[in-house]
Amino acid sequence: MSLMDEARQVAAEFEYSAEAVNKGVKEFMKEMDEGLQKVGATMSQIPTYVTAVPNGTEKGLYMAVDLGGTNFRVCSIHLNGDTTFSLTQSKVAIPRELMVAKTAEELFSFLARQIQIFLKTHHEEHYEAGVRRRQTMSATEGYKDEENFYLGFTFSFPVHQVGINSGKLIRWTKGFDIQDAVGKDVCALLQEEIDKLHLPVKVAALVNDTVGTLMARSYTSPGKTGTLLGAIFGTGTNGAYVERLDKVKKMASMNGSDYDKSTGEMIINTEWGSFDNHLSVLPNTPYDADLDKESVNPGIQMFEKRISGMFLGEILRRAMLSMMNRSHVAFLKDEHSGVNDVHSTTTIDENSALYKQWGLDTSFLSIVSEDHSPNLRIVRQTLDRDLSISAASFEDAEAVKLIAVAIGRRAARLSAVALGAIVISTGRLNKENTDTSTTAITAEGKSQEMKVETSEAVEEEDVIDIGVDGSVVEYYPGFEDYLREALREIPEIGPEGERRIRIGIAKDGSGVGAALIALVARGAEKSQSQNHPARAHSIG
Repeated sequence: MSLMDEARQVAAEFEYSAEAVNKGVKEFMKEMDEGLQKVGATMSQIPTYVTAVPNGTEKGLYMAVDLGGTNFRVCSIHLNGDTTFSLTQSKVAIPRELMVAKTAEELFSFLARQIQIFLKTHHEEHYEAGVRRRQTMSATEGYKDEENFYLGFTFSFPVHQVGINSGKLIRWTKGFDIQDAVGKDVCALLQEEIDKLHLPVKVAALVNDTVGTLMARSYTSPGKTGTLLGAIFGTGTNGAYVERLDKVKKMASMNGSDYDKSTGEMIINTEWGSFDNHLSVLPNTPYDADLDKESVNPGIQMFEKRISGMFLGEILRRAMLSMMNRSHVAFLKDEHSGVNDVHSTTTIDENSALYKQWGLDTSFLSIVSEDHSPNLRIVRQTLDRDLSISAASFEDAEAVKLIAVAIGRRAARLSAVALGAIVISTGRLNKENTDTSTTAITAEGKSQEMKVETSEAVEEEDVIDIGVDGSVVEYYPGFEDYLREALREIPEIGPEGERRIRIGIAKDGSGVGAALIALVARGAEKSQSQNHPARAHSIG
């Protein structure tokens, strides 16, 4: 069997048929429903207590902070009321000793001081006036609402969220280990340190970055009812969408905070990376199975392990090694230089990243998949640069590209399972349930539009809007084309339904998205305390 025949066989292992897509959609919808019924389901379906989305007309100055790893970002976002915004930000590294501090106070006081420095630097007048007022009155007297900066807190660690601005830390990850903070409300910890400094700041919302993606998209690309779904396809993958409150049955048994029920809807954080952990419908090649077995969390996040940027490069690396280990296949090896089109023998450095777990970055797939140069020159250069494989033949490069494209295409088609299931489950394809427009996006806060594969015009009120973020969806060549191909193969969607789905890049969910959730929290707070309508409109 020739090298290319063997490569085609390996690529065929990554085929994900229309039948498989539809089985996946049905299972996804089933797991969505189970997650709405009870706590502890395979797909968590976490209530976010966010019950409204922006419509692009909101105005005001809001803050956001993002503790996502080794850096802490502080932002102020000025919403212009015309779907645009301006953003000011600063970023500081978290000192290593604070990541393993003895008390939560040590870390959170550091975070509060960074907020203080930011306010002094960028909003001095507001800061000075706010501090003066707070130093001359007691907290029990209350502070006027307009004197506060409302802040959205993106906290990218596992928390049990019990209200829009309340969540208890479950455990630390990413090198943090402060046992004193575990089980405590992270918003309250931050607010306590902010109050010690007399800062005019209220921690109004605890934010998941996927929910932020949905919010950012809804503001910058507003329709009459806002965006349906925010999704991240990057290092990891997750989605958040708008659900009817009456379908979230488990809310009745959850001891959460009070929330605004007037909209009849709530944003749900799916945590869909764990979809089908039991592998009833997901594809499972030998490369997937070995990757999972040798991962830090075997048996967990099985959907994510097939579609996110953290894993696609590793899948390709394992497939390439499998090809190399087949004695009857001349892949990345030559009997002599005469059989190689560059008249040199292919060699692989003994320290090549090809031999190391996680040695192949997913960006390699993007470069390889879009190479149309003569003799696949770019693929061969990339093999040399990234994997220390010198003098790879044209056939070698062709085989690598064939398999890389197959892995990327499967990831996109699997992604369509999640998007398709949510579109169908929410009933947005029924025109009476759809009231969405495609307002133009302009200026600083604009959101890049991905192309819609149709020459036929779609009525604005029929558009189903989806915001996406992440390196895979943004940079992997053909990702959206493959995703849309799979959507058309779902009978409940078909070509007509697929044309109605608008997919656009929504950047900075942890910044502008977090600020927008703070805005919604403020509106809900005013609505409850003064029986005054929230500034942001219903997501229904």
